[in-house]
Amino acid sequence: MYKKYIAGIVVAGLGLGLVSFKSDSDRYFEIAKNLDVFATLFKEVNTYYVDEVPPAQMMRTGIDAMLKSLDPYTNYIPEDDIEDFRTMTTGQYGGIGAGIGVHDGKVVIQMPYEGSPAHKAGLTIGDQILKIDGVNVTGKPSSEVSKLLKGQANTPIKLEIKSYGQTKSRTVELTRANITVENVPYIGMLDNEIGYFQLSGFTMDASREVKQAVQKLKEMGAKKIVFDLRDNPGGLLHEAVNISNIFVDKGKDIVSTKGKVKEWNKTYKALDEPLDRSVPLVVLTSSRSASAAEIVAGVMQDYDRAVLVGERTFGKGLVQATRPLSYNSQLKVTTAKYYTPSGRCIQAIDYSHRNEDGSVASIPDSLRVAFKTTGGRVVYDGGGISPDVEVPQTEYSEITRTIATKGYLFEFANKYKAEHPTIASAKDFKLSDADYQKFVAFLANKDVSYTTNVEQELVELTDKSKEGKHYDDIKSELDAIRKKVSHNKANDLQRFRPEIQEMLEAEIASRYYLQKGYIESTFDDDPDIIMAKSVLNDPQKYASYLKVKTK
Repeated sequence: MYKKYIAGIVVAGLGLGLVSFKSDSDRYFEIAKNLDVFATLFKEVNTYYVDEVPPAQMMRTGIDAMLKSLDPYTNYIPEDDIEDFRTMTTGQYGGIGAGIGVHDGKVVIQMPYEGSPAHKAGLTIGDQILKIDGVNVTGKPSSEVSKLLKGQANTPIKLEIKSYGQTKSRTVELTRANITVENVPYIGMLDNEIGYFQLSGFTMDASREVKQAVQKLKEMGAKKIVFDLRDNPGGLLHEAVNISNIFVDKGKDIVSTKGKVKEWNKTYKALDEPLDRSVPLVVLTSSRSASAAEIVAGVMQDYDRAVLVGERTFGKGLVQATRPLSYNSQLKVTTAKYYTPSGRCIQAIDYSHRNEDGSVASIPDSLRVAFKTTGGRVVYDGGGISPDVEVPQTEYSEITRTIATKGYLFEFANKYKAEHPTIASAKDFKLSDADYQKFVAFLANKDVSYTTNVEQELVELTDKSKEGKHYDDIKSELDAIRKKVSHNKANDLQRFRPEIQEMLEAEIASRYYLQKGYIESTFDDDPDIIMAKSVLNDPQKYASYLKVKTK
């Protein structure tokens, strides 16, 4: 059977070459030849390699490596992953409606969605899942546990749960439901006049949710709006078009796509009358705002419809389409680049030069082309959308990052909830001095070891001095510097208290008010939101950002 399968690949490859020979003989001969080489190599390795070779795993490795050489967004989706892919594009799946994570090998509820089976059953953040339908899940990766939790709607599922501070577990029986992950997780007022909503994705119905959010804010008295696109990874192109149409006039160009298949090239226009073409609008962006989020941000900027505040966006100006493959698998392939109304493509010029988070690194102005907004402002292509007001982002200290990544904020928030039945509203909640000192005491027996950047550089300098035979000459100086920069955990907990407390308050607020509480708790400390309010509360400042700068 295996030999017949390989022979089939070769025949299919040769057939592809023969069929296309007439139009592009050289190119398709190369395809047929290399398919033959690949199939022969695969057979020889399978036959003679010293250890057993799993064919599916080896083939997947080859496919992934091949596609990775093209761009990060062209991917193979095997049948086993199709359901996860559908969830990403539709925002819907069958399950209990809760985000999960792993802390110290324990599978815990990270966030139950309001109104979901998990929420209705009383599951809370921090609850440990011990078993799913009798299967022990402790120590299993979250991806594996997630698959056990998901299933057809209206099917039963039995969980063994252990809540924080409890010695005994309990059995919780639920019925899975069709879960829809909201694209707009928060709608609310920042003050008496400024409304705010967050868009976290571009799955189906995202534009309907945004339209409802704007309508609701206006009913709440909003005269100005903050539209938060930070960390939004993008999604469906037509949802980006429809969302842009909410704020720009009917008939306006929204986005154009251009690729190899000329018949697929298209210009998408605003088809409806806008919901509001004049409300003062600030759009928040970050380095992780990508794809469809960048289309919306670019449209708002190109038509001078909003002031962009925050960071330069990710820089993904590529469009993907899915193509069916055999055995119910699919190929997500990049088919085109997209262009904003001014004509610019924000695709990063070079994939090999990106920051740690994947966003585009600095690109010389000489490699970027200038375009103009409707009002004549100069904007540039390549490397994302640059905000009109750039806000320096918070650089958290090593100790803050350490206690966050090790789950100590998460754990203390669970402890706090167990000891305090209620708290003030998420916007008003603040930890007292006594509560913060309890957190410091909580960390006393925890591993909070970390190395600062200066300490790391000192280690590197020491190593280099030893290599160059100069260590003995500067040892005393290095020791003196090391003594001065040596951090003290107790001092750092007080020195960096503001940023630690800010994160801890948001974590605690989520225990009482879930995702909405977490978001609300950050409003008074969020530099982007503070800047957005400053811009919107000063009409002259707002207008100045949308005008051509005169020298």
